[in-house]
Amino acid sequence: MTDPIADMLTRIRNASAIGKPEVVLPMSKIKFAIAKILEQNHWVEKVEKVESIVGQDFKIVLKYEAGRPAITSLTRISKPSRRVYADKYNLPRVLNNYGVAIISTSQGLMTNKEAGKKGMGGEVICEIY
Repeated sequence: MTDPIADMLTRIRNASAIGKPEVVLPMSKIKFAIAKILEQNHWVEKVEKVESIVGQDFKIVLKYEAGRPAITSLTRISKPSRRVYADKYNLPRVLNNYGVAIISTSQGLMTNKEAGKKGMGGEVICEIY
């Protein structure tokens, strides 16, 4: 697999499209950090580490509102073939600030709103709305 973050986003999209209650993913620090940001911004219900036969995984409990998924769109922006960066003056605005962009900065992963408050730029990982 060349892009584990895109695989994670696709698994979340597919599971929410068919109405699954949860998604179990292989553990990695960056994927777990992205999932925690989704939890802090109320796009998913809960994120927790679980033990598996091979190693450690983590589980994302998906959020539904009136039977519809809370996440309408989950898009990977920066890819291994094409990295996308934004400086502190040109941070992305997602759906007129109703959505969130996840930015990888020198101080870790954060949303575009947090990066704007701290005056930081970085690699644009994905957009959620």
